[in-house]
Amino acid sequence: MTDEVLANMFIPQILVVDDEARIREGCQMVLSDLGFDVAIAPDGEQGLRMIEERHFDIILLDLMMPTISGFDVLSRVRDLHPDTVVIVITGYATIEHSIEALKKGAFDFIPKPFDPEQLRAVVGKAIKYTHALQDIADSRSRLRMVVNRLTDGVMTTDDHKRIVLANPAFLHMIGHHGESVIGHNVSDCIADETLSQLIDQALSMPMDTYVEITRELIPEGVDGVILSARCAPFRGRTGLNLGTITVLHDITALKKIDQMKSDFVSMVSHEIRSPMNSLLMQIKIILDGLAGNVTEKQREILERASGKILNLTNLVSELLDLARIESGLITHEKETVAMQDLLADQVKFHGAGAQERNIGIRFESTPNLPVILANRQGMEEVFTNLITNAIKYSPEGGTITISAGVENEYLKVKVSDTGFGIPEEDLGRIFNRFYRVKDKQTREIHGTGLGLAIVKSIVEAHQGNIKVESELGRGTAFTVLLPLPG
Repeated sequence: MTDEVLANMFIPQILVVDDEARIREGCQMVLSDLGFDVAIAPDGEQGLRMIEERHFDIILLDLMMPTISGFDVLSRVRDLHPDTVVIVITGYATIEHSIEALKKGAFDFIPKPFDPEQLRAVVGKAIKYTHALQDIADSRSRLRMVVNRLTDGVMTTDDHKRIVLANPAFLHMIGHHGESVIGHNVSDCIADETLSQLIDQALSMPMDTYVEITRELIPEGVDGVILSARCAPFRGRTGLNLGTITVLHDITALKKIDQMKSDFVSMVSHEIRSPMNSLLMQIKIILDGLAGNVTEKQREILERASGKILNLTNLVSELLDLARIESGLITHEKETVAMQDLLADQVKFHGAGAQERNIGIRFESTPNLPVILANRQGMEEVFTNLITNAIKYSPEGGTITISAGVENEYLKVKVSDTGFGIPEEDLGRIFNRFYRVKDKQTREIHGTGLGLAIVKSIVEAHQGNIKVESELGRGTAFTVLLPLPG
């Protein structure tokens, strides 16, 4: 054991406090022979003075001494040097004294009389423990240094919302430049109510659930800054919540770029749509014969051109829709929506188009479907897109099913068809803008590739989720989950 200690360059500083000279000197001789730095004190008073002057890794402390007892010394050691390992020496060897000392923070005890081998054993155990404490302290120091150097803000709390760690980036992001926040309650140091609510949600999360809660924050007193906050519970081996971990990321630049992009798309789309509509009107005048007779060949060319211009007009309209969704306007225009009626109206509206292609369409819903808080136009656009796609990508004789019900705290709507299906390699990209699956069955189907991107944006703007399942030749199912009002 000694070779291992020396190899690690750890020479423990040991103090022996005992009013019996033979005990002090015997301990000093045995431990000094092992290469340790050993100091001695004849009573509690001198021992306390030495402890106040320097730090000792291990203290061998007699409990029963005149003037100042070992219990008083132990209490003072815990205040001054909480990482010092204390081994109590008791001449009475009673369980009561030993238990009381352990309760007050002693590491172990050794009863008088003891032999050198017993002393080596108990001190050896204490050294291993001290070494472990040093390793932990070093690891915490390295971890703190790494966290403090992160550009993202990091804060951890205990289960009572007291701050355990907050790196400089976190404090800067929330605009705190005052005194230390360690040990203070989050609500006392951080004015942002959203952040406090995030931590409350993480702490109250059930043991069988682990979800990272995300929100966007605009911190008070920090002009023009937008933060992305992610908060999750920190759990022990038993699964109990011990606290929380919150990470802040500055997304101000990304938001500005997104806004510039949306503004540009909106501006260009507005500038393009007007001349496109004028062209369509002019072509219609010619096709109606109001500008003179039109040959069949000319009619064919004009109708083809009109179709292309109409596709461009649809693309412009969808780009404007997407810009409106991304601007956040849709989230400010919510109302209570009876999804039972909305979906029934959608089925009725698209029934004629499905019937023209000999495609069956039916609506299955659980009774008393709850209402949701949503943007009605947005919901209509979501299910119009999904049902229209199901009709376009289904062969004659197919079936489309719209089912609705409640799953956990969400309204669940599923639009499934018996159509062509989507190749597995395309499933991960179908919600991307302008992406369209092209094969021999879908080559002649026209579209902008923006419909599903719009659907996903609207659903996510309502804090919902959409997923897709598909099998080639068997059909596709889109499942939309929308949160129920609390």
